[in-house]
Amino acid sequence: MKNVPKTMKALVAYGKGDYRFEANYPAPECGPEDIIIKTEGCGVCAGDLKCQHGASMFWGDDNQPAWVEPPFIPGHEFLGHIVEVGGNVKDFHIGERIIADQIVPCGECKFCKTGRYWMCQPHAIFGFQKGNNGGMAEYVRFPKTAVISRVPEEMPLEAALLIEPYGCSKHAVDRAQIRNDDAVVISGAGTLGLGMITYARMQNPKKLIVLDMVDARLEKAKEFGADIVWNPSKVNVADEIMKLTEGYGCDIYIEATGHPSSVVQGLSMIRKLGRFVEFSVFGEPTTVDWSIIGDRKELDILGSHLSPYCYPFVIENIQNGNLKTNGLVSKTFKIEEWERAFEYASGKHGDLKVAITFE
Repeated sequence: MKNVPKTMKALVAYGKGDYRFEANYPAPECGPEDIIIKTEGCGVCAGDLKCQHGASMFWGDDNQPAWVEPPFIPGHEFLGHIVEVGGNVKDFHIGERIIADQIVPCGECKFCKTGRYWMCQPHAIFGFQKGNNGGMAEYVRFPKTAVISRVPEEMPLEAALLIEPYGCSKHAVDRAQIRNDDAVVISGAGTLGLGMITYARMQNPKKLIVLDMVDARLEKAKEFGADIVWNPSKVNVADEIMKLTEGYGCDIYIEATGHPSSVVQGLSMIRKLGRFVEFSVFGEPTTVDWSIIGDRKELDILGSHLSPYCYPFVIENIQNGNLKTNGLVSKTFKIEEWERAFEYASGKHGDLKVAITFE
């Protein structure tokens, strides 16, 4: 039984800066292995903004090929209810509330076959390629290899919209391998940084220190579990860390700002044999003296990408209140208002997370 109309409202990306609201865009068709959801809401990510602005990491330049495949529908922080399932789909049923990992693994490459699906070599991701349209539309198709999790009906949408970013936050903190005698610094208290803070609090570090240039975000960081908050524009944070740690430096530094100065700052304040986790996507190159990593401190430098195997834990702990979500989703917009949504998602008005919602 077909429950999806032929057309739908959608935001469609045709090229750099060429994003258009379409009132009658073709709705996805359900193949025998597919699931179609009716979208409840879709968060607006910094990556969506960078892509819309034409960043070369998406659209390519002299040093890298284009990664996006227009026309596509943006959005990867979305969830909804199943309205149609293919004939071969047995595990999911119409009416269930579901969400999928951002990546759509191929299931065939060596990463997928060894359980490391988040590093899938083809690397198809919802919201950037026409074959895997995202959640800024009334309906979305989940193909056979999508990594799907169920979402409790009673979870408020404002909390459920944080499942995808909090999954990424959890993976970054897991990479840090926090122990209860560690002094941990998280640099950046945006949505993803706050997700890291509330999850890192569950690891019970000796000290959880948070850095951000915006005092309102530092207040939120304290609410979410930080022991100490500092604004680097007002405090010499490297000196303060040294005072706090008898001159050794922090044990772990998680970089979640995407600004080159945060990397340099972290390398200066981390102790010898410390662990540095890089989470952010950068808009410009970062230059450091690499000898600090090897000859001077012998650091462990770790990256963090996406949210493998994180959704079930995140969903359970958002639901039971262990992961704080209060106040992060501050505004919602209709799809027709996408330009305002993108404007507010930039943070210029003080918002942390905004979303597009559908009735």
